[in-house]
Amino acid sequence: MARKRKTRSTSTSSGDVVIVAADSNSGDTKTKSAKKTRSSSSSSSDAQKKSRKKTNLDTASSAVETKQSTETVPIKVDGNNEEDEVSNSRFLGDPVPDEEAKQRWPKRYQEKNLRIEHDEKKSTGSRSNSSDDEVIIRARYHYTEAEVDGGVIYKLFDDAHVQGEKGGDHYICKIVEMFEAIDGELYFTAQWYYRAKDTAIKDLGYLIESKRVFFSEVQDDNPLDCLVEKLNIARLQLHVDFGAIKEVIPPCNYYCDTLYLLPYCTFVKLPSETIENGSESSSTISSEIEVKGRSEVNSNSENAGISEERKEPELKLLDLYSGCGAMSTGLCQGGILSGSNIVTVRNESAEIFLSLLKEWEKLCCYFSLIDSNVPHDEYSNLFGVEEEEADGTDCEESNNEEIFEVSEVHHIRYAEANKENKPGLYFKGYVDVVCGGPPCQGISGFNRFRNNKNPLEDEKNRQLVVFMDIVRYLRPRYTLMENVVDLVKFSHGFLGRYALGRLVQMKYQCRLGIMAAGAYGLPQFRLRVFIWGAAPSEKLPQFPLPTHDVIVRGFIPVEFEGCTVAYNEGHTVQLQNKLILQDAISDLPSIENSETRDEIEYGDPPHTEFQRFIRLSKNEMLGTSNEGTSNEMKSSKSLLHDHRPLKLNTDDYQRVCRIPKRKGACFRDLPCVRVRDNIVELNPDVKREYLDSGKPLVPNYAISFVGGTSPLPFARLWWDETVPTVVTRAEPHNQKILHPEQDRVLSIRENARLQGFPDFYKLCGPVKQRYMQVGNAVAVPVARALGYSLGLAFQGASVDGPLYTLPDKFPKIGRQVSSVPSEEVA
Repeated sequence: MARKRKTRSTSTSSGDVVIVAADSNSGDTKTKSAKKTRSSSSSSSDAQKKSRKKTNLDTASSAVETKQSTETVPIKVDGNNEEDEVSNSRFLGDPVPDEEAKQRWPKRYQEKNLRIEHDEKKSTGSRSNSSDDEVIIRARYHYTEAEVDGGVIYKLFDDAHVQGEKGGDHYICKIVEMFEAIDGELYFTAQWYYRAKDTAIKDLGYLIESKRVFFSEVQDDNPLDCLVEKLNIARLQLHVDFGAIKEVIPPCNYYCDTLYLLPYCTFVKLPSETIENGSESSSTISSEIEVKGRSEVNSNSENAGISEERKEPELKLLDLYSGCGAMSTGLCQGGILSGSNIVTVRNESAEIFLSLLKEWEKLCCYFSLIDSNVPHDEYSNLFGVEEEEADGTDCEESNNEEIFEVSEVHHIRYAEANKENKPGLYFKGYVDVVCGGPPCQGISGFNRFRNNKNPLEDEKNRQLVVFMDIVRYLRPRYTLMENVVDLVKFSHGFLGRYALGRLVQMKYQCRLGIMAAGAYGLPQFRLRVFIWGAAPSEKLPQFPLPTHDVIVRGFIPVEFEGCTVAYNEGHTVQLQNKLILQDAISDLPSIENSETRDEIEYGDPPHTEFQRFIRLSKNEMLGTSNEGTSNEMKSSKSLLHDHRPLKLNTDDYQRVCRIPKRKGACFRDLPCVRVRDNIVELNPDVKREYLDSGKPLVPNYAISFVGGTSPLPFARLWWDETVPTVVTRAEPHNQKILHPEQDRVLSIRENARLQGFPDFYKLCGPVKQRYMQVGNAVAVPVARALGYSLGLAFQGASVDGPLYTLPDKFPKIGRQVSSVPSEEVA
């Protein structure tokens, strides 16, 4: 996980016809070229799509030796089974002066350090997005105006349609360069706009208005004849209340308010200079540019109000699907370490909370506490005097239940956001951050009835919709969603694309990253998807780069491989050593399978740096403690919470006691089974052994698990290993969860340590529920690192780019802030 593999491939142009013929009179070489068509890579492999960084825009260009003139002589062409066309394209006016051209486009005039010469490009008809293989077409002259098809005039920085595939949509670009190549071919450089369907949202593009397009940093060179028509694209300020400004959008073909950056599927607001004018400034946007500062446009808008009113160094966080609160705990800790105070305001069932918000607002409307158009007719008779029934019998006589009547409503409390600092239920604008991991059990690999065609039709995936509806309702400044990697694996990443699409639809900035818990100082791998969202007035938080080496497990879909939060291959960085099981739990006291105490003494001092840190008190962990007591002395005498295992039944306990205490031991080491070609089976030469209950020592389900190929049933972990993923169930029947040297499963506290829970964190509920709370939690060190990123973004202290480097020895820092641009780590 310390390195991210670079993948690249090329796509071949399929729409060009070029014929070279010698003029019988002059001997000059002339170009016969059909109308150029940009070729889409829609039929290419997934690997090609990945290498193109999720763009369907492939270069369609070819070059031949022509006479040295800027004018194109009309020539009849072989149209390759299509109607023959004539090229009447040319550049107009004088060339850009040589010195100016060399300053503005230096690569076009440098003969040295070229990766591939123009002749080589002609032979392949393709190019890669990678700068390592970049094709640089050498230029003779640059121009600022061109005439295409004998009549349409294009100027530098005009927006235009570019010829697409037959039967498909035209592509959309900004013309950022016009030049004549040294061989006489006429080219323009396109900087592309994306429709929603061309971004990571793909098939969920219907969520986005059809006229909305996304500017990008992707540029490539194309024959001048590819231009089809000029466009009028309105550049707008990104605004959450789009309905308020929709009516004032000038007449246009498309409008653009967002920049789409390929790394980490990033959508960010346009830089202010790009909004103010569509000129040269927009052609120099790098892949890492984001806007600095906050919106100053429309000072009466909701966005501006948020920006101006909230200068206090505190963020109020709503943690949905919070479980035992690991995500909010880590975010709050990371925020404090960054210098920001993040506080949790509420924990509720997400659906109930959403309904409560809506009903409470209706009730406040009824009592005229707020102005709103929300219907509230159902409350009109809520506090009125009920009429007696026709027979004169009131409710008390019709049943034996005691009835309490509200004779008068004295007070209903309502407070506007930020105007009162008292407990209460507040509305939009009060919650600064909404975070959560909505359960999507419908995509679980354990679900045999998964809906591949439309996962949102599965009720088990409904909470993703609820989460996004709450974001839409509350309009927080930031949102962070976490989920399993199946979010981007199942059904071609349908739910991951839906989450991005909803945020973009709501005019949020967003980006997606895939992070491994072990890369932040844990002895488990645990790969998870995180999606940041930020209101237009805010800085979009970054993803923290790994601090530790880690053993890589599993796989990531090729399309989303570029979203892996890791250092690029070839980048030299000194990461901390990967952690193993011994680093995390070797200091914990021995316990039995029958242990029932919720609190016991440590006994031994910490043995490793991880253990010293995990034992700290809350204040010590955040560097705010003034206590002078030795941590080791204090920890060895203080109480340890939740160090008790799930008690195995008699049969399983007897089986566990027979598993050897050595690395790799499992049920295969028990008598009466043998392994041939990695498939376990009963040994016909050994009599099968039975337990006191009469059940077999080696159960049939262990033998048949994964067709007899799995060594996981009743397997022991070992001290020098890492755990793939801490799970919610502690049964040893199909997973490796036995303690290395004790006849029991890992305790609740041992699992909690593998998730990075501090020892001061006390869990509640039955034993099985505590295991589930820990297994479902976001790893605390990952949440802490993300909280640090959130704090930097809130303060405006983060640098541009999707990634940043945590301070040295994080989180054992004071209030030090350290971040480097992603260009230095890419």
